[in-house]
Order: sequence, then C-alpha cells, then structure tokens
Amino acid sequence: MTERTVPTVTLNNGVTMPQLGLGVWQTKDGQEVEAAVTAAIESGYRLIDTAAVYGNEAGVGRAISASGVPREELFITTKLWNTDQGYDKALAAFDKSLAKLGFDYIDLYLIHWPMDSSERFVDTWRAFEKLYADKKVRAIGVSNFHPHHLDDLMRDTAVVPAVNQIELHPRLPQAELREYGKQHDIQIESWSPIGGSGGDLLHEPALVAIGEKHNKSAAQIVIRWHIQNGLVVIPKSVHADRIAQNIDVFDFELNADDMAAIDAMQTGERTGPDPETANFT
Repeated sequence: MTERTVPTVTLNNGVTMPQLGLGVWQTKDGQEVEAAVTAAIESGYRLIDTAAVYGNEAGVGRAISASGVPREELFITTKLWNTDQGYDKALAAFDKSLAKLGFDYIDLYLIHWPMDSSERFVDTWRAFEKLYADKKVRAIGVSNFHPHHLDDLMRDTAVVPAVNQIELHPRLPQAELREYGKQHDIQIESWSPIGGSGGDLLHEPALVAIGEKHNKSAAQIVIRWHIQNGLVVIPKSVHADRIAQNIDVFDFELNADDMAAIDAMQTGERTGPDPETANFT
C-alpha cells in the first residue's frame, strides 16, 4: 500500500488533500499516538488529523519525524481550541501547536468550534488569514460550522474556508451542509465517520449484507460510502490491523443500490455535541 492508492481532492485554493486519513481524537500522547501514526504511515496514510485540545500534537510530530517520509509528502491538520479564539490568542496558540508538532508549517488549520460569538470567530479568522498570507499554513478552514456561522464568517472576511470538518456518517449525512459546501466550494470532511465509538451502526443488517457481498467489513463499506460521496474521511483507530483495514477500500466500488441502502439509514442522530447548543470552552 502506498500513498498513491488514496485519491486526493483539490481545495478551493488549489492545494491537494488526501481523501482518507487517520484521526487521533482520544488517542493518548506518547506511545499510543506514536504507534498509531507510525502504523498509519506504514499502511499508506498521508493525512493525519490532530488538534490542540487532543493533547497529542507532540506525539504526532515525533512519529512523523521518525517515519522517514519527507514532510512535503504528508498532509497534517490541527485545530485551534475555543479558549484560544481571538486575533492575538489565535496567533500565539498556532505558534504553540507548530512547536509541539516540530514543523515549519501546517497543511490545514481549523477553528475547532464556532462557539457563541460570530464577532469572536471572525476576529479569529483574521488571524488565520494572516497565517495563510504568511505561508505558515497551506490552507485554512473551520470545524463544526453550520451555514449561518459560515454566512457570518464570509460576510466580514476575505478568504473562503477551504474545509468544513463536521460530524458526518450514514445516520447524520448532513445534506444541507454538503450542499452549502458545493455552492461555496468548501470541502466537507467527516469526523466520527463510522458513527462513533459505540459501533452499533456497524451492526446494521444492511451494512453487514453489503460487506458480505464485497468481502469487506461494515466499517470499510461506510468508509467507501464517504469516498464515493466526495467527502474527506478520517476514521480513528489505535489498532494497527484496523488502521490497515480502514485504508483498504480502493479495490471495490459500491453500486447505486448499495449507496441507496446506506443513505436510507439516516436518522439525524448525533454521536457528538450539536454546534448550536454546545457550551464547552
């Protein structure tokens, strides 16, 4: 397996991004995250997604440095946490993330949550625009933004977000946000892509049946559904065999009936917080 196996998407600024990567939410810093990232890179992953609040940027950076893969062949995302929003605080937080990762630049930097103040995230976005202009980041984007958040952001700033990373899986397919992304050339990226850590989605009889037909696991079927929908997908795992399995989704295709059966699983159910009501800091 090599990085050429994974297709790429082209962001609205011309930067290319792998369509499948490893997410490291809830992966402990140190040996656990280093082993996961190492296994991912050895399996052909070139996109790694972390965040300041995950507390594992340093471990991600160590694993990447030890991998022997040239930095320019990798696509690294990290995110600004809520307490660091605001122009000056965002710039300082970026420098801390960059130092922990041990890099000269970050490929994609995201505002992690919109929170409750458009004035604040617009101020934050102006800091992101400076980082982008200064070539410290190759692309800037947001996470967990709804259309009205994006409207507020784009009304008062110059750079359209390249990515909106949101909870998205067959039970929560996010049709409105996907359509908004198409209209504004914002790439949608799926977190919690296989329906959260509980895994009950993967026991859906229709998914199991589709998996048996293609000789694939239910998780592989869901990941393939994301790929064929043009989404970027970042399944999380700390197990080397599962990490390898999750990227082994490019030797088959789901047909129209398969896709329709998965689309029919929509319930609107979330596994994480709703950006409209989340009140954490």
